[in-house]
Amino acid sequence: MKKDFYEILGITKSADAAEIKKAYRKKAIEFHPDKNPGDAKAEENFKQAAEAYEVLSDPQKKAKYDQYGHQAFENGGGGGYGGGGHMNMDDIFSQFGDIFGSAFGGGGGFGGFSGGGQRRVKGSNLRIKVKLTLEEIANGVEKKVIVKRKVQAPGVSYKTCSTCNGQGQVMRVTNTILGRMQSASTCPTCGGSGQILDKKPANSDSQGMIVNDETVSIKIPAGVADGMQLKVSNKGNDAPGNSVPGDLIVVIEEIEHEFLKREGENLHLDLYISFPEAVLGVSKDIEIVNGKVRIKLEEGIQSGKILRLKGKGIPNINGYASGDLLVHVNVWTPKTLTKEQKQFFENGLKEENFTPNPEKGDKSFFEKVKDMFS
Repeated sequence: MKKDFYEILGITKSADAAEIKKAYRKKAIEFHPDKNPGDAKAEENFKQAAEAYEVLSDPQKKAKYDQYGHQAFENGGGGGYGGGGHMNMDDIFSQFGDIFGSAFGGGGGFGGFSGGGQRRVKGSNLRIKVKLTLEEIANGVEKKVIVKRKVQAPGVSYKTCSTCNGQGQVMRVTNTILGRMQSASTCPTCGGSGQILDKKPANSDSQGMIVNDETVSIKIPAGVADGMQLKVSNKGNDAPGNSVPGDLIVVIEEIEHEFLKREGENLHLDLYISFPEAVLGVSKDIEIVNGKVRIKLEEGIQSGKILRLKGKGIPNINGYASGDLLVHVNVWTPKTLTKEQKQFFENGLKEENFTPNPEKGDKSFFEKVKDMFS
């Protein structure tokens, strides 16, 4: 079970933005890799603190977390903290390095965790859509896709940027009424990588990059939904110089099923039966996401009856119980009859058994709809 974000930073829910930032800086400096070389536990605490700060420093994410806890970010959507997984070290230094960088020589960098080393720039993310059938969504699937990634060309070389001396940042000193103020900004020459192009291969672009086709395997868990986003780390574009790849963002597109209609984790199926089947009762094989299942309809079943098959819907993406399959029974009324059939039903008009006589326990259509959504 994930640890509470407020507990990780050592603050209460009433903490304001300044207190949250101060608490994170304290934890980040305490567990910074430069202070704890080779300490896996410190690295884990460092990542947890960054995750906590990413959510609690954002008013919208904080409101979601306060209401729903970690579950608000565990479905891969909604702008969570990395799709439910840990941030990597490059994400942390890229996003929050300015908060604690001054405590480590102003580098805030990530080059073998060396504050005095060169900063590693993260490449841009790539975004693709993956279409899934309802069966694939229900069972989970591994998809192989071809991605056009920008990578450093073979034979390319880079050298230390002379503008920032490999730090990726330039320091500026300005005079104010309060005295001399120092500020850091991204180096305009190298774009923050700390390196510039030295040797450019003939087939590469102005930054020494080429585009390659790469087959990427994507493991998609059961229970995803249309529009949901998954992240495949380090399968985005490279960046020039001392860099790490961006991420591949996978957007789920659900293919509509021919018979089954999805509503969250529940599925709906319209089952049409003939009038004789309704009168006499019948067994029917119906389609579910994992094949077929046989159900028995009792004698005298009424049109509009809803049968609930527990656990025959879509699995919950967080590992909870699966949804249900709701079978909507519809009695099909024939539009044309033979002379003998018509005579039979005309005789039935005089029979008491054919007179509608709903029992007190029978629910109305609106009550059934209410139950279905409750």
